Amino acid sequence: MAADAARVARIVNETVAERSEHLDLSNCKLTSFPVALFRMMENVVGNIHFVSLQNNELKFIAGDFMINFSQLQEMPLENLNSMPSLKLLNLKSNPLNIGSQFAGQMEIKFELLVSAE
Repeated sequence: MAADAARVARIVNETVAERSEHLDLSNCKLTSFPVALFRMMENVVGNIHFVSLQNNELKFIAGDFMINFSQLQEMPLENLNSMPSLKLLNLKSNPLNIGSQFAGQMEIKFELLVSAE
């Protein structure tokens, strides 16, 4: 567990040092997004346009994540069907069009809530 935390810290430190637009926390065994990372990244969080949290053990993503990363342009949510316990994906109040890129590309085995147009 300490090695996983050290890996996350290293990735975040590199992102800050390079002032990168990408934050890739894939395969870090995260169960949630550590709020302390926002403090570490306060000078660059507004520049980050891509965050990957793929292949983690996420149970939830707190509202602080959405507030701090409001400028995101891409956040992969691949392999949702590999989450057998997922019952609801709430995307209401988001600027999404159900006919956009993701619709029809997979068999949805959970309830998908989007805003009506």
